[in-house]
Amino acid sequence: MSDTDVLSPEKHQQILRGAATIFSQDGYEGASMSRIAACAGVSKGTLYNYFASKAELFSAWVAQECERKLSLVFGDAEVNEQLEAGLLALGSRIVHMMMSPSGLTIYRLTVAEASKFPELARSFYEAGPAHATQFMTAWLMQHIQAGRLAIPDAAFAAEQFFALCQTRIGMLRRLGLMTEIDDTLAKRVVEGAVTMFLNTYGVTP
Repeated sequence: MSDTDVLSPEKHQQILRGAATIFSQDGYEGASMSRIAACAGVSKGTLYNYFASKAELFSAWVAQECERKLSLVFGDAEVNEQLEAGLLALGSRIVHMMMSPSGLTIYRLTVAEASKFPELARSFYEAGPAHATQFMTAWLMQHIQAGRLAIPDAAFAAEQFFALCQTRIGMLRRLGLMTEIDDTLAKRVVEGAVTMFLNTYGVTP
C-alpha cells in the first residue's frame, strides 16, 4: 500500500462508515476488525494501517460524530440581546442532538461497555459531554460579562441546562419507550428549562 493510500481521507471516512454500521449492530465487544473491514470494503491490513486497534477506531468514530453534532448545535450560536431566544434555540438543538438515533446509539454502546472498557467511556465523555459543556460555558460567559446573567460557576450552570433539557424525554428515549421525539413535549421541556434557568441566573434590567 502506498503512503498516499494510507493517508487518504476518503478511505478514512469509508472505514468510519463501516465501523459505524458494525458497532451499531454488534456493540463494541461483539464487533470484530474483520467484520468492520468487510463492511467498509477494505482489507484487514488496510484497516490496521489507519487504526491500530478497535478501541482507537471506536474513539475516532465517536469523536467525529460528536464534533459533527456539536457544530450543528453551537456553530451559529451568537451572543446578542435576545438571551431568552438564544437559550430556546440552543435548548431545542440540544434535545434533538442528544435524542437523535445516532446520539442514542453511541450513548447506549458506551454505557454498555463502560465497566469493561473505561477508556471508551472517557473518550466519549471528552468528545461529547465535556466538549459540549465547554461550548456552553463560553456562550454563557459572554452573557455574564455583558451583565445579562449572574452565574458563580458557568460550567456547572451549563451542565444544569443540559440536564433540564433532558427532562422526561431523555429517560423515555433511552429506555426505548419513546420511539421518536414528541415535538410538542420537546417544546414544553425546553421552554420550562429556559424559564427555570433564567429565574435562577437571569439579571433583571
